[in-house]
Amino acid sequence: MNLSSALMDNQANTMSSNTAFTYPSPQAGVDEAYDTEGGIRPHWRYLLHSLQTLGHDAIEERQKKARRILRDDGATYKIYDEPDANQSWQLNPIPLLIHSDEWSSIETALVERAELFNLLLQDIYGERNLIRRGVIPPELLFSHQGFLRPCQHIKLPGAQQLIVHGADLVRAQDGQMRVMADRTQAPSGAGYALENRTVMNRVFPSLFRDSHVHRLSLFFSRLRQRLQDLNPNGGVARIVVLTPGIYNEAYFEHAYLANYLGFQLVQGGDLSVRNGYVWMKALDGLKRVDVILRRVDDVYCDPVELKGDSRLGVPGLLEVARLGHVAIANPLGSSVLENPALLRYLPAVAQALLGRDLQMPSVKTWWCGNSDDLEYVCSNLKSLLIKPTYRRPGLYEVYGADLDDKKLQAWQNRIRKNPLQFAAQEYVAGAQTPTWHQGQIQPRASVLRTFAVASESSYAVMPGGLTRVNLDPDKKIISNQRGSVSKDTWVLASEPEKQISLRTLDMQSSTEGSSALPSRVVENLFWMGRYAERAESAMRLLRTVFIQLNKTEKLPDAVCRTLLSAVTHVTATYPGFTSLQPELFKNPEPEMITIILDSRRLGSVANNLTAMIEAAEQVKEQLSSDTQRVINDIGDELEQLKLALEPSSLSAPEEALAPLITTLLAFAGLIHESMTRGNGWHFMEMGRRLERALQIINTLRSLLATEFGEIEQETLIESSLLCSEALIPYRRRYQNGIHLEQALEMLMLNRKNPRSLIYQLNELEHHFSDLPDDREILSSEHKLLLEATTALKLSDIGALVKTHNGIRTELDQLLSRLQYLMTQVAKAIGQRYFDHTEGPQLLVKNAEWQEQL
Repeated sequence: MNLSSALMDNQANTMSSNTAFTYPSPQAGVDEAYDTEGGIRPHWRYLLHSLQTLGHDAIEERQKKARRILRDDGATYKIYDEPDANQSWQLNPIPLLIHSDEWSSIETALVERAELFNLLLQDIYGERNLIRRGVIPPELLFSHQGFLRPCQHIKLPGAQQLIVHGADLVRAQDGQMRVMADRTQAPSGAGYALENRTVMNRVFPSLFRDSHVHRLSLFFSRLRQRLQDLNPNGGVARIVVLTPGIYNEAYFEHAYLANYLGFQLVQGGDLSVRNGYVWMKALDGLKRVDVILRRVDDVYCDPVELKGDSRLGVPGLLEVARLGHVAIANPLGSSVLENPALLRYLPAVAQALLGRDLQMPSVKTWWCGNSDDLEYVCSNLKSLLIKPTYRRPGLYEVYGADLDDKKLQAWQNRIRKNPLQFAAQEYVAGAQTPTWHQGQIQPRASVLRTFAVASESSYAVMPGGLTRVNLDPDKKIISNQRGSVSKDTWVLASEPEKQISLRTLDMQSSTEGSSALPSRVVENLFWMGRYAERAESAMRLLRTVFIQLNKTEKLPDAVCRTLLSAVTHVTATYPGFTSLQPELFKNPEPEMITIILDSRRLGSVANNLTAMIEAAEQVKEQLSSDTQRVINDIGDELEQLKLALEPSSLSAPEEALAPLITTLLAFAGLIHESMTRGNGWHFMEMGRRLERALQIINTLRSLLATEFGEIEQETLIESSLLCSEALIPYRRRYQNGIHLEQALEMLMLNRKNPRSLIYQLNELEHHFSDLPDDREILSSEHKLLLEATTALKLSDIGALVKTHNGIRTELDQLLSRLQYLMTQVAKAIGQRYFDHTEGPQLLVKNAEWQEQL
């Protein structure tokens, strides 16, 4: 950086004087911040001095701010072996620094490595000259489950077949970088690196700006442009990001990249193969897909030719790729390059394909398929990293030094039984890097994953990447699945860098309309609206019942039973109060609290809100950051409600519900004010309006269909108005007291009341009219809605309030008919728009044969 030597020396002296906040000098090994003479490296001085100037409290506050931002962004990472662990993405506030001079040589070496792996991929699925010439043994390739014979001779447009290459780098004891592993199938981490950078830029804006950090946007601009160039079909490319779904560990990254790059996020069920092309099933018909940026492991991508029991892929996808009608990045079959045993032969491969040695060597590797290597590995297991040649869930690398003698022997037996399936590497601890932990700057070992993307003639490397460290110094393997935390990686320039926008002038903008949403997306938006409304209506009714039960005057038994039975009917939490158990009515609060908090009980508030949050997770790429923040708040309020409604602290339970109701109102308002009026918005609003209509119908039928005495009836009418936030407007409009006719008019037929029944039906009519439909006749759901609206408009309030044998027969029959019609409307919407037909599957499902695949 452009800091004077005097300033650097002054900063170094200042750090030395404050030993309580000084980064300790290394006792052994190599350190990122200290040189071999024990002095702070020049490019680290400004950062460490700035952190010292900030002090403990400020850094802690910035770390809390970073956690809030990550949480609000919905940044998560799932650890498969610990399903109950915190899934929030973890970012340490101290970045890893690399000077631009060193980065220049790293970048050159990574470009060379990406080019080599690109040539290697082409040879493996081409002529296989490396095997013919004896450079690599045939067993190395043919024994690997990532080698997919059906992918032979499939080629992408252009010279680069490997579109994105990832490399895990570690600094060895000599201070030089080594490559620990290559990621070529669907390299993850680039999106997390971008999220880390965004957060750090917000948390340390001045420090980031003054450090002259190389920006990441150009890498993603090149990625987007490269994917556009892969389009095999001409015109404006429709590019999608194929994700396994919300249960994948890196689902956040999939949604984040799709949003940032402007692509549609899809799952396998959203795509279909027809007439030799891949199509996305959208509301207004099939949309041809030209390029797929896949985040699904290759063997799961096509259940017809690859893994027959896969539900993550697209049946027939491989045949379309073979025809050249869709480009898949990275290409299917590229996981074979992730075989760690390849590193053992990489020097010879480099000589054969490039004619020279690699500038950046790999960590020393042995393959147990080689007899000499097998004996060495078995004799030295205690000091080696043991790696399976094919990564799969539940089978991870282990460090021999972490194993006792019994486990070492078990591993040796396992390796000798299947030597082709295992490799071993020299253990390299990695350089220590300054890390914020327990209120101090402490040294922790680090590894760096960075990425290269294919460009017109070669590859471009991301200036930085995803750094990972273990906060626990006793953990030797650094991996996100082992609980490591991330760091931003700053490549420091000597002067400010010109900012690069994601949208370059030569990019062609997509003209795709908002209707091009997969049916899965609109279904989740539809149910997201329904679950939110269902939870809100339940809480409004529960709050009203709490208020009535806690009045000074005791409610008549008949009114009490009607209100409590309405809770069960409206929430459908049967049998509940409909069981007529005397003890439930004597002490109703425990049952009501269960209806609120028991997430395992269908119909409960917690169950509906959990379902809503899960639906939101499925479509998080469609939601703004503010919407995501409010959804997080809903989850937080639900947790707070559990504390507020504990028996020991139970007081005024109706007040405890208010914050959660308010948050749900904020969610509804944000959707209404901020969401683009596309098909996604229409379906979310349709879900809300449909569910609100059903809730109004159920509430009125439960409370008002039975005749009571004047005082009791007035209480039930007041409760109905309270549930619908209509009591105050009612009193302003009708000043002659509470009467049933006027209440029914307000709740059923007042078109200006946004919580009336007719208002919901009119809104549904508007949404139906705005949906894509090229048919001249009305759809089935439209006909059902028209019937419901007509029946409601033709109703006579005077006739509805008349009773027969204590029942308002016409009111009950009308509401019953409307309930049936609205339920049928929901079914018709699902049948028409949410298509779940299953595509072709592999006929032969022999378990042994599948394992060989």
